Amino acid sequence: MIVRQIVVGSMSVCCYVIGCPETKIGAVIDPGGSVDKIRDAVAAENLVVKYIINTHGHPDHVCANGPLKEEWGAEIVMHEDDAAFFARPETKQYFSILGLPESPPPDKLVRDGDIITLGQENLLVIHTPGHTPGGICLYNKPDLFTGDTLFVGGVGRTDFPGGSVEELNKSIQDRLLTLPEDSIVWPGHGYGGDSSTIGIEKRSNPYCAGNI
Repeated sequence: MIVRQIVVGSMSVCCYVIGCPETKIGAVIDPGGSVDKIRDAVAAENLVVKYIINTHGHPDHVCANGPLKEEWGAEIVMHEDDAAFFARPETKQYFSILGLPESPPPDKLVRDGDIITLGQENLLVIHTPGHTPGGICLYNKPDLFTGDTLFVGGVGRTDFPGGSVEELNKSIQDRLLTLPEDSIVWPGHGYGGDSSTIGIEKRSNPYCAGNI
């Protein structure tokens, strides 16, 4: 699978341009701003973007959804729990303090175990609540896009509305650390590094010992 990591927006989100090398059908994961930069990365890989996939609904990960959808006609994909949570007026009001554009409503809602197909490549949706109620990771062996669930040497914060320490710990222990150790961790922010593996995180990430 084609994987291109670019850092975008005012909050340095790791956005991913991914696609099928044979069919050139692609997707953008977490377009958190810098529309021109994302557009250039897609053009460089000669991809036709079918989906805009959000690992979660925080504004820093969805704020470029609108202009990219308008340009490409791509479907916005989000877990059903985050679609509902981030549609609440009180949730919108809280996160408006970031001053970032809202996303249009998602076109495609997913659940745990769903498959997102890009040509000959298949992304498995892994529901990993904790950072947000509908946080997801996306797995196409060996690539694992972890959003703000798991960073290199760290984990996502749980003090925002919808966060849960207990759920995040369970998601990491039961859903991510059980994957093959050579799975490549592509995080939602590069706080501790741009990429890692599940094996490395098991052995070196203090939060992966259940001590969130």
